[in-house]
Amino acid sequence: MTKQKDVPSQSAVNRRSFLKRTSMLAAGSAIVTNFPFVQTSHAAPDDVIKIGLIGCGGRGTGAVGNALASAGNVTIAAVADVFESQAKAAAEKFKVAPEHCFSGFDAYQKVCDLADVNYVILATPPGFRPIHFEAAVKAGKNIFCEKPVAVDAPGIRRFIAAGELAREKKLCVVAGTQRRHQASYLETIKRIHAGAIGEILCLRAYWNQGAIWHRGDHGETEIEKQIRNWYHYSWLCGDHIVEQHLHNIDVCNWIMQGHPIRAYGQGGRQALGSKSGHIYDHFAVEYEYANGVRMFSQCRQIDGTDGNVSEAVVGTKGVCNKLSDGIILGESPFKFDGTRIDPQIVEHTDLIAAVRGAAPYVNDATSVAHSTMTCIMGRESAYTGQAVTWDEAMGWQTSLAPEKMEWGSAPTREVPIPGKHQIS
Repeated sequence: MTKQKDVPSQSAVNRRSFLKRTSMLAAGSAIVTNFPFVQTSHAAPDDVIKIGLIGCGGRGTGAVGNALASAGNVTIAAVADVFESQAKAAAEKFKVAPEHCFSGFDAYQKVCDLADVNYVILATPPGFRPIHFEAAVKAGKNIFCEKPVAVDAPGIRRFIAAGELAREKKLCVVAGTQRRHQASYLETIKRIHAGAIGEILCLRAYWNQGAIWHRGDHGETEIEKQIRNWYHYSWLCGDHIVEQHLHNIDVCNWIMQGHPIRAYGQGGRQALGSKSGHIYDHFAVEYEYANGVRMFSQCRQIDGTDGNVSEAVVGTKGVCNKLSDGIILGESPFKFDGTRIDPQIVEHTDLIAAVRGAAPYVNDATSVAHSTMTCIMGRESAYTGQAVTWDEAMGWQTSLAPEKMEWGSAPTREVPIPGKHQIS
C-alpha cells in the first residue's frame, strides 16, 4: 500500500533521539499501576513482543521492519498470506519456523490461534481487513492495523463493532495513519486545537501523483488475478480515494475532531485505458462538516501531472499551508523545529509502549473507521454523481466482497458511470 513519501527513511532516523524516546517510554512503566491486560495481550515492560504478520506483501514486510526498529525484545513468531510463495519468502526473511508459516484464505485464523502471538500486524488488501480484525480481537491480540479498514459500509460496521470489543478486552489497537504519530503534525494540530488560527473556515486535502502500479493479469483463476492486482478492484482496495487519500482526509477529520456529514464529488477514469480493473484515476470531493466548514479534497494517479501530497487549513486568525511542514502563519506564528523521526516506526513504538504499560491505553479503531467511511462516502458520491450524507452512507447494505472466499470466480463490475451507478 502506498505510504507517505515526505518523511525521512528509516536509515535517516536520529538514533539518539529515538533511543531516548523509547527509553523514556520504558521507564514510564514503573509508575503505571493496575494496567489492564487480558489473555495473550499480556506483556510486561521487558517481555518479548511476538508478532504474527498477516499479509506478507511490501507493506506487511515493511511494517515488520518498522516494528523491529521501534523497540527492544520484538520477534516475528508467525506469518500468513493467501499466496504460499509470499508466506514462505517472509518466513525465510524473518527466520520464522516452517510450522508457523501459513498460506491460503484461512491462514489469518491460524496465526490468530497461536497462543504465543501477542501482537498482530494486519497488512492484507483492505477488503479482507474487517474479517481479519474481528478474528484478531476475538483471539485476544493487540493489533497494528493498516489503513483503510474496510471498502464498504457493512465492513465499516463490522470493524467498529470489533473495535468496541477490543476496548472491552483492553486490547490495544493502532492504525497505519502514521501522521498521527508524526511530531510536526502533533505539535501543529495541538496548537490549532488551542486556537492558534482562530475559528476554522475551510480545509484542503491533496494526494496527486503519477500512475499507480499495474502488474498485468496473471493467475489461474479470476480471483487470483484480481488479488494479485488488488489495487485496481474496489472490493479489494476501495479505490485510491479510500486506499491512499485516506491519509490526508484523516488529518482533516483529526483537525475537525469529527467526520463530515455530507459529500459531493466527481471523478473518472481517463488514463487507465484498457488495463484490467474498474477504479477511477482521479477524484474531487467537497465535504461538509456539521458546523458548516468545508473540506476540499483532490486525489489523482496520472503520469505527467504535477504532484502534491499535502493538507492545509485556514482560520480566522491564521493559516497552515502544509501541515507536514509544521508552520503556522498569522497572529500566533509557529514553526516546528523538533526531531523528525520516521512516523511509521513511531506508530509501533507507541503501540508497544501501550501494550507494555509504559503509555496509556490506545484504541484507534473508531477514528480510522470514520476516516475510511469518509472516503467511501466521497467515492460513492463521485460514482453516482449524487450528494451523499453520512447517515445514509452508514446505512448502506451493499457488500462488495464475494460471498465465499475461495479460488475460483470473483466479482465482475463495470467502471462506474455517474447517473447510472446505483447504491443499494
